[in-house]
Amino acid sequence: MLASSTPPLLLLLLLLPPPSSSADVIVTSDTLMRWVEEHGDPLSHLVLDPEAGHLYVGGVDHLYQLTSDLEVVSHVRTGPYLDSPDCLPPIVPRDCPSATPTHNHNKLLLVEAGPGAGPGSLIVCGSLFQGICDKRSLSNVSQLIYQTSNPVDTQYVAANDPRVSTVAVVITTENKQEVGGAGGVLRLMLVGRGYTSKGPGDIPPITTRRLFPVPPPRRAFSQEEELGKLVVGSYSEYNNHFVKAVAHGNHVYFLFSRRDMWHKKEYRTYASRLCAADRSFYSYVEVPLLCRGGYNLAQGAWLGSHGGKPALFVVMAAGQASTPVATGRSALCVYGMAELDAMLQRAQEVCYTEGGRGSSGQEDAYIEYAVSSKCLKLPKDSLSEYPCGGEHTPNPIASAVPLPATPTFTSSTQLTAVTTATEAGHTIAFLGDGEGRLHKVLVRSDWSGDLYGSVLVDKGSVVRADLLLDDSQQHVFVLTNRRVPVSTCERQTDCQSCLSFRDPYCGWCVLEGRCSRKHQCQRHTQPNHWLWSFEPTNQCVTVQSLRPANQSKDEQTQVTLSVVQLPVLEAESLSCVFGLLPPEPAVVTGSSITCQSPAPELLPLMLTGSGECLACVSSVWRCNWCPLDQLCTHNHSCVNQHIILNQRVRQPVCLPTCLSVCLSACLGRYVLPCLSSVNRSLLVPLPVLQLYDCSAGQSDCSQCRAVPEEYGCVWCSGSPTPSCVYNQSCTSVPADTCPPPQITHVLPVSGPLEGGVLVTVTGSNLGMRYQDVVGGVTVAGVQCPPQPEGYQISTRVVCELQSSGKQREGPVLVTVGTTPPGKSKQIFTFQDPQLRDLVPDKGPVSGGTRLTIRGKQLLTGQKSDLSAFLGPQPCYIVEEVTDSQLVCQTGPSNQTAEVSLRVLFGKAERTVPNVTFRYLDDPVITDVTPAESFYETGSKVILTNVSPVCLSCLSLSVYTCLSLLSACLSVSSPVCLFYLSLLCLSSPVCLSHICLSLHPSVAPVFLSAHLSVSQVSERCSVLSSSQMTCPSPKVSPEVKVKGVWFQLDNVRVHYETIKGKRFTYHPNPEFFPLNREAPDVPYRFKPGGVIAVEGQDLTRAISRQEVRARLGDQECVVKTLDSTHLYCEPPEIQPMSVDDSNELPSLQVFMGNLRVDLGLVQYDSDSLSIVPLAAQVGLGAGAAVIILSVLVVILMYRRKSKQALRDYKKVLLQLETLEINVGDQCRKEFTDLMTEMMDLSTDVGGPGLPLLDYKTYAERVFFPGQQVAPLSRQLDLPESRRQTVEQGLQQLNNLLNNRLFLTRFIHTLEAQQGFSQRDRGYVASLLTMALHDKLEYFTEVMKSLLQDLVQQYVAKNPKLMLRRTETVVEKMLTNWMSICLYSFLKEVAGEPLYMLYRAIKYQVDKGPVDTVTGKAKRTLNDSHLLREDIDYCSMTLMVLVKNGVEVQPCPVKVLDTDTITQVKDKILDQVYRGAPFTQRPAADSLDLEWRSGQAGHLTLSDDDVTAVVQGRWKRINTLQHYKVPDGATVALIPRSQSSGGGSPLCVSAETPMLEGEEDEGLRLWHLVKSSEDPEIPKHRKSSMRERERAKAIPEIYLTRLLSMKGTLQKFVDDVFVAILSTKRPPPIAVRFFFDFLDDMAEKHGIDDPETVHIWKTNSLPLRFWVNILKNPQFVLDVQITDSIDAVLSVIAQTFIDSCTTSEHKVGRDSPVNKLLYAREIPRYKQLVERYYSDIHSSASGCYQEMNSTLTELSGSFASEMNSLVALHELYKYINKYYDQIIMSLEEDSAGQKMQLAYRLQQVAALVENKVTDL
Repeated sequence: MLASSTPPLLLLLLLLPPPSSSADVIVTSDTLMRWVEEHGDPLSHLVLDPEAGHLYVGGVDHLYQLTSDLEVVSHVRTGPYLDSPDCLPPIVPRDCPSATPTHNHNKLLLVEAGPGAGPGSLIVCGSLFQGICDKRSLSNVSQLIYQTSNPVDTQYVAANDPRVSTVAVVITTENKQEVGGAGGVLRLMLVGRGYTSKGPGDIPPITTRRLFPVPPPRRAFSQEEELGKLVVGSYSEYNNHFVKAVAHGNHVYFLFSRRDMWHKKEYRTYASRLCAADRSFYSYVEVPLLCRGGYNLAQGAWLGSHGGKPALFVVMAAGQASTPVATGRSALCVYGMAELDAMLQRAQEVCYTEGGRGSSGQEDAYIEYAVSSKCLKLPKDSLSEYPCGGEHTPNPIASAVPLPATPTFTSSTQLTAVTTATEAGHTIAFLGDGEGRLHKVLVRSDWSGDLYGSVLVDKGSVVRADLLLDDSQQHVFVLTNRRVPVSTCERQTDCQSCLSFRDPYCGWCVLEGRCSRKHQCQRHTQPNHWLWSFEPTNQCVTVQSLRPANQSKDEQTQVTLSVVQLPVLEAESLSCVFGLLPPEPAVVTGSSITCQSPAPELLPLMLTGSGECLACVSSVWRCNWCPLDQLCTHNHSCVNQHIILNQRVRQPVCLPTCLSVCLSACLGRYVLPCLSSVNRSLLVPLPVLQLYDCSAGQSDCSQCRAVPEEYGCVWCSGSPTPSCVYNQSCTSVPADTCPPPQITHVLPVSGPLEGGVLVTVTGSNLGMRYQDVVGGVTVAGVQCPPQPEGYQISTRVVCELQSSGKQREGPVLVTVGTTPPGKSKQIFTFQDPQLRDLVPDKGPVSGGTRLTIRGKQLLTGQKSDLSAFLGPQPCYIVEEVTDSQLVCQTGPSNQTAEVSLRVLFGKAERTVPNVTFRYLDDPVITDVTPAESFYETGSKVILTNVSPVCLSCLSLSVYTCLSLLSACLSVSSPVCLFYLSLLCLSSPVCLSHICLSLHPSVAPVFLSAHLSVSQVSERCSVLSSSQMTCPSPKVSPEVKVKGVWFQLDNVRVHYETIKGKRFTYHPNPEFFPLNREAPDVPYRFKPGGVIAVEGQDLTRAISRQEVRARLGDQECVVKTLDSTHLYCEPPEIQPMSVDDSNELPSLQVFMGNLRVDLGLVQYDSDSLSIVPLAAQVGLGAGAAVIILSVLVVILMYRRKSKQALRDYKKVLLQLETLEINVGDQCRKEFTDLMTEMMDLSTDVGGPGLPLLDYKTYAERVFFPGQQVAPLSRQLDLPESRRQTVEQGLQQLNNLLNNRLFLTRFIHTLEAQQGFSQRDRGYVASLLTMALHDKLEYFTEVMKSLLQDLVQQYVAKNPKLMLRRTETVVEKMLTNWMSICLYSFLKEVAGEPLYMLYRAIKYQVDKGPVDTVTGKAKRTLNDSHLLREDIDYCSMTLMVLVKNGVEVQPCPVKVLDTDTITQVKDKILDQVYRGAPFTQRPAADSLDLEWRSGQAGHLTLSDDDVTAVVQGRWKRINTLQHYKVPDGATVALIPRSQSSGGGSPLCVSAETPMLEGEEDEGLRLWHLVKSSEDPEIPKHRKSSMRERERAKAIPEIYLTRLLSMKGTLQKFVDDVFVAILSTKRPPPIAVRFFFDFLDDMAEKHGIDDPETVHIWKTNSLPLRFWVNILKNPQFVLDVQITDSIDAVLSVIAQTFIDSCTTSEHKVGRDSPVNKLLYAREIPRYKQLVERYYSDIHSSASGCYQEMNSTLTELSGSFASEMNSLVALHELYKYINKYYDQIIMSLEEDSAGQKMQLAYRLQQVAALVENKVTDL
């Protein structure tokens, strides 16, 4: 309940007396004080408006505006209001039952300057409504400037708990990213707040809030993603208690205290710093402040000056033990800002460039807040280049070295506030304390202080932290409490004194740790939370007992504490802390607390030394001594039997008598000596034993003999198989020499005559050391010196090819010692590659020309040995090299010149004889006309005064319309839509024709010279040597044309630079039909005249010369053209029609590409034509033929009618028979359906959920279909290179953490023609692995790439976006969804998915399944439906299962038509029911044995000598074949390797047997034959006819589909509802990504809801859920057979149909699969739409929660990722496209500043010794 009235608070104005020269302390009750009492206890904040001199005071439920004389100008009540910290505003009592009238504590009070010279505002934030803020007028605080009635979660600013601190500072920076700001000004508020346990728990400790400008849809005080925040891994652990926030210079500083999470877990005070312009918090760095004397908790601070230099004055208190509770002992410490900045900068520098370690090797800086970053070793100038950090720099940084200070002043009363003034060059500090005094301290130049006076302001009241001096520095404003308490509970500082106080008002508030009145204790209604001091039975919370009291350090056990009056907790949890070790979670049971003792490895090591035995057995820890093991242990037995027990168990005797112990062990060549000891002597310590396994890794003789001799390994050839063994284990004479070398592979198999390429030879027995093969390698008879760095013992030799002098070929020989040489099967060829010609032979100096080099034997050596150069410039090979051709693209040149082409094959150089390439000046175009065109006409664009240089450089082959001049009209920048391509024939006249093209769709793709020309390209022609013309391309009227440029390879000339204006498109001209009144009636034309065509805007963008008209097949000559009329003169005689459907010609007008049909034209004639005689005869003959034909048709009709009557009666008989069959079949299926529905609910279900672990799940989703995914591989490197390569890969990892590098890397790869779709998916998954520990960064990069993708598709067809995985980012999105939804699968969707799988499997197995064709009786897929009637019956087998020592029968249901393998699978399903599939034995490893009587054992098999063979068909054996009765006893026994019995033809039903599989020419079948047998006996022909009739209407068996559907309906519904239900909050990743898509649609002006629906469908249901529905084995450890997969396919397709926006229409011709769920799909559609709608309408802005989730996921699963292997695989792509990536990085100015190309070269040098330009 609220108090009826609020006690007053004292606001005082102190007049400052001049400093006293006396050193004596003067304590006065100053009479020169003016004070005023105001309501609002406590008044927490005080702020001064320097312009008007007004004071603003904020307290509980009150806000005051005062003059400098403390006169009230305005007063506002700010509370109490209905609120609860558990509810989000606006508060609706019905939705928030916990809401009660709540006081509003003022949390922030700040003055914000106005825009320009305008008035400012007062920022007021309270504790109500999750800490929202409003703006009020500085002239009258009762006037609101801004207030939100419906705040979103991004507007929650202050802490909602009165006890949790909040600080803020207002800054003004330059607005670089937005327009609309006042003069480019951006005003922000940086807020620091502590952690609150109630309400939104995802608000970071430091956030940036927008103040001005606030253009819609942005909101004031909103925490926008781009404004920056301090991301932390655990909000509760990093609970910062903020004291002050100040702006100084170009930085913002925060002062706070918290527990040191990195070192000793003690509470410390920190100062942190940010660059004011840093919107990403890259520059965040903090340093501990050390105030000597144990003062560790800051209480107040002030930024002042001392000695003319800025300094931070901090009042500190000593903490109570290891708690954040301040004691009375306190001090003032002063820190110079220069020293503070230097310490912060040093921490940055150490973390940037020295990996966090200082010169002494100690850790001086580290990464704080539990985020996935770490200190690096960047270039030394990184801090000077990036003083405010960057994407590639580590953050947030914390200094491990504190900034020390000696106290200037100490006090035994807690100091609470500080401010300073400067008088006559002296610094004076004013300090407020907890008893209402104001102390005056003179701070001397040596930082010491003298207290010269104290003023009693308000006895017994705390001076608040806001101490302010007025502008004249003559007065100080003080905030204090003044009240007469009814009790003094708060003066009792500990529980014991509180309970012994025996005051009825007082009691001990346990969780808050204070003595208080009952209503002041938050949980006073709950047991043991408030202990009444007047109750004598109450005791303080104490630990009564501890069990066990001591424990061996080598064991973990449960420790139980019995606690007196333990309070009941709600959402909180208790932890046990053992010493300085991390907290362990505790379990509370009644008044007992149980914890797990620390793990042994976490405990400090025990000291060892002489006399261990006596120390061990005499200890109080009940330790025992093992003399032979020299071991002190808690065990009661020793490995070597002898033990000396502890004195508490037995009398302590270490070695009472002479004890001789002889321990002999033989290991390798070592025999340990016998050890003995005499009276009172200790055993000699045993030597260290070293184990070595000769067989491990020594697969051949050379490897074995290379083992050091001391291990005694020999190659023993006398064993069953030769192997490497210990010498005493060899039963025969060890081999003195090894077998000859064996060569398995040679790469490459060709090389140049000059040699110079490296040849790699792999095999076995290739020597025991490098020296063995020196001089012993020849290639085609030529010596090939081995290279030591490439040699691997016995398995690999790398040699450098020498010159052969001529072409030759031959094998590779390797000779080791005196053994015969090893000879390769591959033949090596010395080749003489030749270059023949080069096309083209000229190009611009800007480069980009694709050169085709023809020759022979160009595939010499490996591709990595091949490189091309034009003079000194590289020519980058862009296509796969063939034996006769290679293609390269020229780089830029700095001058025009003729250069020779060189191609290097290793060290062999070849040139094109008598041919050079000419670099020519870039072309110049001086004029282009016209500057406008209709959308579709294709107006002629004429280029004039094209420079002569261009004429000579534009010679190319005519087969392509690819390179040379292109122009691009942008529809929406930077989307490229329209380009011109200029092409010249290799003829004396260079300008022969040009291609002017328009991309067919609005594709966001830059059409550079190496891309194909679109099919809508327009051919252009040359007018003269300096002019060319081309029609403008067709452009859709909806497209907005924004620009044109011309391009010659890498040269681009913008249209605006030529004409000074843009190229303009106009709407197409409008033509009216010739006959406007009746367009379908032909236009009557009299020969000799002209035809007049009417229209509008006919000449707006075209000339008469470009307009043509045609009447039929002849031209209608255009005579006149004006804006509204076109006159053309047709031929004298009516032309022929070009349309076969009409005899009359039509008039068509052509304007470039635009064709308009204006209607039919009929010529008028003066008289009717006379019919010739020949025509009259022809007509008569025709009529006679027609009459004769009619008679013939009548006769034939009568005959056909009689035949049709007979056929009709026959069909009636067939239909009657089929109708009876259908009825019987339907009744049978219906009976089955009802029976199954009752059985399934009891049989389905079963034991636990076989979920895959995260690593396996990720492996199957990231790399589907791969046998050995990178997650399971290890880094395969020689040990000599491992450290260097791993160092390089680590540097590559650092590069990937640079967003610019990563995006450039991805875009460069996607631009390569050889980068396939499969490569894109593979690279995306590798990036997911490599960045799995930085998922927040991964998400930001993915969003950035998706924004680019949206921009591309918006210009093309936005509905197609994300439809297929065609880009790297789309696969990244799939992986991201898979990571974020794994927990949702585990907790929500996994169980219904497993139930659906079990239901499908149960249903499929109840009916026959053909093991050959994979067809089943019970399915949803009509293509997998077993349509034939198969006679079968269900039977139960009693399977003998061993349970411990007993063998018990287990009933298993099977079918008599099941094959033996199917029976084994069903038995395994039952026996291992609920167990993961991978943990049960395989069916083919077991035999099925039928047991009858005592000795009757028969092994059953799919195929044996009893199998039935008919013609060329062999039937697979079934239970029916063996006549196994119902109830028979069977057993599964391990398959005997030597048994020659039957063999399984099918492992299981997982994969149907192929039809073409043969067994000695016989075709296998099970239930139905895969194709009809042409040889049918006569006696079976009647039954065949019956089968024909049955197959005539196969749909009678489709009732089985309906039966299956009805049975599974509940399980399908459960899965769909689990995925799409919003009764529980949807996964945060889904809400986050859907919000992102909504933002993208809003940003690009897409208001079509169908488009956004399609985006969401393509990103989540079709990209993730369909994949899971179709492949449950990605999540569950189960077996998906072909018949189950067929059912899942139909369900997945139904889910797809449910997510589409198109209307679901079905008809008679619709696929059966769609007909099955025709009724359910509309219901599912509503489910999808409601799911999308609910997410959209829920509160947005879940970025903080998402970031917190991503940080948690990064830490949870990062260890599962094999990041080094992923980085190594990624490097292979970098190596493949190395030059292109380097060029891309060097072209980017930001990349140059970050030295990205240089850093990548460093990586290449480390990973593969790549020669770079370092």
